[in-house]
Amino acid sequence: MKHINLKYSVFAFAVVIYACSVKVATKSPVATTVATTTPSAIATPKDTLPTVAPFILTPLTPEQSQAKFIIPEGYHMELVASEPMITEPVAIAWDGNAKMYVAQMETYTQDADGTGTKDKISRVMLLEDTDNDGKMDKSSVFIKEMVLPRMLLCVNHELLVNETDTYDIYSYKDTNGDGVSDVKKAVYTVGKVAPGNLEHQRSGLVWNLDNYIYQTVDPIRFRYVNGLLKPDSLHSGSNGQWGLTFDNYGRLFFSRGGGENAGSGFQINPKYGQLEFADAYSEETFSPVWSSIQNPDVQGGLPRVRPDSTLNHFTSANGQSIFRGDRLPADLVGDYIINEPVARIIRRAKVVNRDGKTYLENVYHHKEFISSTDAFFRPVNTYSGPDGCLYIIDMNRGIIQESNWTQKGSYLRGKIDYYGLAKVNQRGRIWRLVHDGYKRGPKPALLDIPAAKLLTYLDHPNGWWRDNAQKQIIVLGDKSVVPELKLMATGKKNASALGRLHALWTLEGLNEINKEILDVALNDADPQIRRAAIWMSEPYIKQNDNQWIEKIGKLTADPNYDVKTQLLLSVGSSKNEAAKAIAQSILAQNPTNQMLASVKKSIDKNEDAKIYGIKLAGFTPADRKLITNGSEIYKSMCSPCHGGDGNGLPTNAAPALRGARHVNADKEIATRILLHGLKGPIDGKTYPSEMASMKDNSDEWIASVLSYIRYEFVGTSIRVGKGRQSAVVQPADVKALRDQYSTVNTAWTIDAFDSLLPAPPKN
Repeated sequence: MKHINLKYSVFAFAVVIYACSVKVATKSPVATTVATTTPSAIATPKDTLPTVAPFILTPLTPEQSQAKFIIPEGYHMELVASEPMITEPVAIAWDGNAKMYVAQMETYTQDADGTGTKDKISRVMLLEDTDNDGKMDKSSVFIKEMVLPRMLLCVNHELLVNETDTYDIYSYKDTNGDGVSDVKKAVYTVGKVAPGNLEHQRSGLVWNLDNYIYQTVDPIRFRYVNGLLKPDSLHSGSNGQWGLTFDNYGRLFFSRGGGENAGSGFQINPKYGQLEFADAYSEETFSPVWSSIQNPDVQGGLPRVRPDSTLNHFTSANGQSIFRGDRLPADLVGDYIINEPVARIIRRAKVVNRDGKTYLENVYHHKEFISSTDAFFRPVNTYSGPDGCLYIIDMNRGIIQESNWTQKGSYLRGKIDYYGLAKVNQRGRIWRLVHDGYKRGPKPALLDIPAAKLLTYLDHPNGWWRDNAQKQIIVLGDKSVVPELKLMATGKKNASALGRLHALWTLEGLNEINKEILDVALNDADPQIRRAAIWMSEPYIKQNDNQWIEKIGKLTADPNYDVKTQLLLSVGSSKNEAAKAIAQSILAQNPTNQMLASVKKSIDKNEDAKIYGIKLAGFTPADRKLITNGSEIYKSMCSPCHGGDGNGLPTNAAPALRGARHVNADKEIATRILLHGLKGPIDGKTYPSEMASMKDNSDEWIASVLSYIRYEFVGTSIRVGKGRQSAVVQPADVKALRDQYSTVNTAWTIDAFDSLLPAPPKN
């Protein structure tokens, strides 16, 4: 398994047939990009390698750690908060007045065996800077007795929170001003336990530009309606693991640490399906990481490090953000920031758009934007803050992997015990990156002010202010500002392109978008406004409004590929003849454009996913339930390494399952693998780590996963010997094999199944 960092909590290590593994070579994860900046010229000489400090295991005070950062000239770090005010921080959220809520996973890997991990003692802290010096000086326990809180979102005076092992989301509110929540309300309830290791569960909960609230892992997004979260299904599944962010134009950026992918899911919105490109970032220049300190504590062992004992490539990428603040140098705005806590570094990349397809390009050569020689620096989240600066969450601890991956006998456990890493915990820092040439921005006061005042912040140079002003106006539901919003959106009132964009989406959130406004936006000089207008036209497309479809069809020849891509996304699944003609025209006019051709394939696959139930019609209700439950487990826990389509990932983190002999064979093989694990090569190919045992899960859980994999990647029935076998694996089948092999305590090798396996394919 690959290095997972708490912040990586959702870094799903594939859990089926082969646990998400780590890559041995410096092969880059599948990434994708979306922005229109060009690569920076910043670089070190090509033959220069960074100086590497020894692995010194002395826990440092915040002041000592502050001196250990290696950052570009002109930048420096400021301490915002540290232990004992906060401990084990993993995520933060600010309310409209810049009060900071901190999610603390205080039971996360307190020893290498994970003792007490699910004890209900974690908290959410409320921090305040009362004297406006930039450092938190007041704290209170806002929520106590929680199980590893993992997602936060401030909405007006409430805080939405999700805990580990549950899908449910609650809002918490302090009604008497003492800094402690005294009202708890359910805003989204599923009522069942969320399966999987804590590193296989959701993160995010971000209110995107399009007024949907997104999270990772689970195939769902939300709208905030009348104080509740209204779910909307993502038919092809969600994306990512620990970390989720978006750019100025509402393009989401996921990452998959378990699949060694430092960026994914940013070519198209997941509502339209899944689209990845193996060359979205360079295997040679993006995947390798450049630590300033030795990194012997790697999960994958020696293949994961260089001769100087530094990590050789991303293994636990997480906590990404697009910098959108206004109080750091302008060339940083729009850049992609992502952590690698095993290497103790933070990467900065340019988001580059070429003909509608996006790429990530490292700003530096053989060097990182931020690194530290503090052995306990463990960055797990980054944010653009209300003051316009970049914030970094540092767990500052010894072990950064959950205990499932630090078991006795593993390479990593040996390093943990040798260096005494388990002794360093219950710490944590929040850092702010500042620059000598800029002052921190003013403290916001966006709560308890009228919507008319909030309008002025929709055009603020700091994206945090624009986002929160939009969200607050929508939550207030005050439609008295609609006339001013319309003037702003249509350019009749002076506003930048970003101001017009936020005005448009604020109108959409208030249900006040109409054809007159969109008609103006479709002709805006800025391509991102035209793109948004097409996006917002989708209700009219669904209504088969031929006149409107004809109008947006005039953008088929738009000079901007983002506009053409959105047009194809919006009409590509429509059965309307005029809409289908537009899609065909776009493809015909751009026959060599990879992005557009791939978008159409993704849309088609997404439509197939919507009718998935038809394929299940021939099964009994009980068997159907096993397959659908297994689909949910697979998409959240296994797809980050084996791929959503079962074809694996370009990173080769784990073997493909579609067509695999150990899947397309007697169900006994797959069942025994899931019960006890699998190690060693498969058909002559070696993978970086072994499949972990899943025997701690129930017979029904294992049967569900296997039923979905065999059904989805092989067929409704499977030929075994001279007969056929149903794809479905019954819980009783699992129990029988569990009892038969109850004394087995080690992982199988594929050779153990020679008598049950079909012959390998001939070359």
